Amino acid sequence: MSALDTNIEKLNGFLDRFRESGIRNRIAGEDRDGSAGVFQSVSPVDKSVICDVAHGTAVDIDAAAQAAHAAFAEWRDMPATQRRRILLNVADAIEARAEEIALCECWDTGQTLRFMSKAALRGAENFRYFADQVIQARDGQHLKSPTLMNVTTRVPIGPVGVITPWNTPFMLSTWKIAPALAAGCTVVHKPAEDSPLTARLLVEIAEQAGLPKGVLNTVNGFGPDAGKALCEHELIKAIAFVGESRTGSLIVKQGADTHKRNHLELGGKNPVVVFDDADLDRALDAVIFMIYSINGERCTSSSRLLVQDTIKEDFEARLIERVNNIKVGHPLDPETEIGPLVTEEHYNKVTSYFDIAKEDGATVAAGGVKVGDVGYFVRPTLFTNATNQMRIAREEIFGPVLTSIPFSTEDEALEIANDTPYGLTGYVWTNDLTRALRFTDRLEAGMIWVNSENVRHLPTPFGGVKASGIGRDGGDWSFEFYMEQKHIGFATGQHDIMQLGK
Repeated sequence: MSALDTNIEKLNGFLDRFRESGIRNRIAGEDRDGSAGVFQSVSPVDKSVICDVAHGTAVDIDAAAQAAHAAFAEWRDMPATQRRRILLNVADAIEARAEEIALCECWDTGQTLRFMSKAALRGAENFRYFADQVIQARDGQHLKSPTLMNVTTRVPIGPVGVITPWNTPFMLSTWKIAPALAAGCTVVHKPAEDSPLTARLLVEIAEQAGLPKGVLNTVNGFGPDAGKALCEHELIKAIAFVGESRTGSLIVKQGADTHKRNHLELGGKNPVVVFDDADLDRALDAVIFMIYSINGERCTSSSRLLVQDTIKEDFEARLIERVNNIKVGHPLDPETEIGPLVTEEHYNKVTSYFDIAKEDGATVAAGGVKVGDVGYFVRPTLFTNATNQMRIAREEIFGPVLTSIPFSTEDEALEIANDTPYGLTGYVWTNDLTRALRFTDRLEAGMIWVNSENVRHLPTPFGGVKASGIGRDGGDWSFEFYMEQKHIGFATGQHDIMQLGK
């Protein structure tokens, strides 16, 4: 039996229970039907129905918010060492079910096992990292003044809403939920309707690891009903969201009347700038990895290649050869590098840019075609002879599609890189240290890597500028979002108090 056949057999074993009973909402530790019935989850691999999913609306969100509110005080006041132990148990349990999580995520999203095999381990790492921060999360400062001993502390903000996307749903769910729980918050989670499987696994794992009922609640549904209700609910104190910029704007508007705190991790049209003095072999590897891994469906993908004109011809020739060698296939085949796009709607969006590129006058140098008649597969694509004014250079395609734009000087490269509504990440390849310092200082992006692909370090801040988001995740920045600062001043003597009306 081949590795693919073995993985399919294992997957079917994991999916049997969902095919029989579907995915239900999980509220206050109980399975509940959706108030609007069910919708169907479909695999992008072969367009087959995976299972029915509870269709939650405002009614279900209200029940989940009430459950999170009821559970908040006990979770907030639980000794930090006890909360830490529960979160570490969650991390251990995630690792124990890593294969199940990976296979289900591949089938649900089209992501390849090559990358999703590490998704569960990364999720466990998120829980373990933030568990280790629990003990000092509420620590503050001592700020002495002439008349007061001023101390600060942090307290959890309350029940929070977490809205996660479909591209790497398990890892991104843990990236938001782990620090919220570590801070002492309770959570209502609305996963993307296109990828509900691993959100269900996460809440099961967490409760089985000892998380009290109601601390983590999961409601499946769609943005206009369940998502909107979550953003508007008065008991929900903050919304953590990962997704497109247009939806981020709606979330801010929907939460305005209840003064929601928002953390928005939004879209990007990220530049990777390759100067002619760079290590071109390593730069080529990084350029390819950062756009064609994870099916190109990642917010930090380097979807604009800015390449210096002195090396453009040779660099693009090597790039074309490599792109044409990328293996497209079944996501459960360990050899596959790119799987199908997540839904028919997204598939149609991505493939529409093949004609847009030609209309704009760019060259389709590689790919630009659909693959097969079953599932949502496309060839990895490269557009050359492009300018930064073309739609393929300005709009977030969010697929395995790279647009190459030449530049001549450092100033021109910087102008092109910054000429975008987005500002999530940037990547710079040069062996000139002073140039790297100058360029990164002026590059408009929340995160920048020099001579590297995206290598996340959990204590560092994650987030963008401009239309790419508001706020930061990671390390203590996560606690700053999920917690409120509190100041207490203790008088150290009987200082003069101004007397009025005496």
